[in-house]
Amino acid sequence: MFYQFKYQTPDGFNDLLMCSDGESLVGLWFENSVDAKKNILHCAEKDLPIFCETCHWLDEYFSGRQPDFTPRYTIENPTSFRREVLDIVSDIPFGKTITYGEIAAKIAERHGIGKMSAQAVGGAVGWNPICLIVPCHRVVGANGKLTGYGGGINNKIALLKLEGSLFL
Repeated sequence: MFYQFKYQTPDGFNDLLMCSDGESLVGLWFENSVDAKKNILHCAEKDLPIFCETCHWLDEYFSGRQPDFTPRYTIENPTSFRREVLDIVSDIPFGKTITYGEIAAKIAERHGIGKMSAQAVGGAVGWNPICLIVPCHRVVGANGKLTGYGGGINNKIALLKLEGSLFL
């Protein structure tokens, strides 16, 4: 059985929805976003320890600092490529960005191949079911261009401003 909880974000962001299997977080996404389509919707609402832990993480994050802990989460059934991409994304420091092309180059180098598709990386980043904690909003297009974001481009801009990595 899956459970859902709504987190009220500060002004300037859409609220967040989270989903759990009862033990781990299995989804975190912005309400009314494209990302909602890849998550389990209309679950029973229930107070769970993982939701309390995730809310604490989000409270710290939205106060403008990187939390010093990570709520337990599970990414279900990733391909090995998606896992590799999301592992790289998970290592992007708070306040920093990386391009799809830079991730592709890292993977190509690791595997000893000449080139990796930045578009394929984009697909794997876009598949991420745990936004913010797995910080896919920190991945940008070539030359720092802000490209699409499943959580909504307005949320991406606000997140990067919050982290101090975007100055508009």
